[in-house]
Amino acid sequence: MAFATINKGSSYFNTILYTGNGSNNYSVTGNDFSADFIWIKCRSAALTNHHLTDIIRGFGTGSSNTPTLNSDSTSAEYQRNIFSSTGVTSTGFSLNNYSDTNTNAATYAAWCWDANGTGVSNTAGTISSTVSANTTAGFSIVSYTGNATAGATVGHGLGVAPRMIIIKPRTITENWATYHASLGNANNVTLNTTNASGGTSDYNSTSPTSTVFSLGSGSGTNGNGNTIIAYCFADVKGYSKFGSYVGNGNANGTFIYTGFRPSFFLIKNTTTAGNGWHIFDNKRIGFNTSNYQLSPNDSGAEDTTTGYTDILSNGFKMRSTNDFNNKNGDTYIYMAFAENPFVLTDGTPVTAR
Repeated sequence: MAFATINKGSSYFNTILYTGNGSNNYSVTGNDFSADFIWIKCRSAALTNHHLTDIIRGFGTGSSNTPTLNSDSTSAEYQRNIFSSTGVTSTGFSLNNYSDTNTNAATYAAWCWDANGTGVSNTAGTISSTVSANTTAGFSIVSYTGNATAGATVGHGLGVAPRMIIIKPRTITENWATYHASLGNANNVTLNTTNASGGTSDYNSTSPTSTVFSLGSGSGTNGNGNTIIAYCFADVKGYSKFGSYVGNGNANGTFIYTGFRPSFFLIKNTTTAGNGWHIFDNKRIGFNTSNYQLSPNDSGAEDTTTGYTDILSNGFKMRSTNDFNNKNGDTYIYMAFAENPFVLTDGTPVTAR
């Protein structure tokens, strides 16, 4: 059995749950690292956007200085007073009283990833990029400016080919183009919609390599002069996995082996339209089968229906017959991150909870 490369997933990814207090300089803690990508969603209130922020675009300090993008919207980047002057810390972050991220008594989830600081220049592709890459954790944040040239390439800094790339133009209204290796390089799904997978030229029908990903000429991934952000993810044994499964339409549903106990997984039905994206994690609630879900494409409150899924020591298992997670014969893609691996780096098995 191959050993894991990371023993403690929370050293690189973590979910923080908090309750807002509606004031400025509100300290939220719970991380073992200084986060470089923070995704916040209100759990208790509908019609509140998902807010995706990162270190390359800048977390900002003080009033109205945080550049944010909404996964549930095609909107261009805008600024809100999300983070206070203290900003992101070694254990969490400090918030201002922006309603979507810090309303008094409202509850929130913040999903946090560790990259590698403010970023460095990368000239591996035909388009130069700024990259914050954590090669240990298989995650990089990439900023570049499109040139509308099919076949252009962009360096991602991971040293291995990414399995999933989420791309959003910052300066125009446009969908969130999402590449997933399980769909191939000529297909696409959009993070902000319930669409099924469809054909695309966004990646120039070329798979990512260990150094670059490829682009078509379209505005979604390579519009001329558009400033674009990309989040790139690679498999890391015992820590992260990006794959697919086929539903069986049975409450004793499909089991998805990851090689670790997931702390977070995101799924999407790519066969049948009308089914959105769904996030589960080990904090909301985190025991079987009581696991709540939030939808990246939806501004609604958290779905507190239980019985959808089990979180297991070496993967996750579907426990419902819903179309969004287990329709018979439909294909689903997923991204998953570990709470802990099934086998540690020294070969010691982890006891399942």
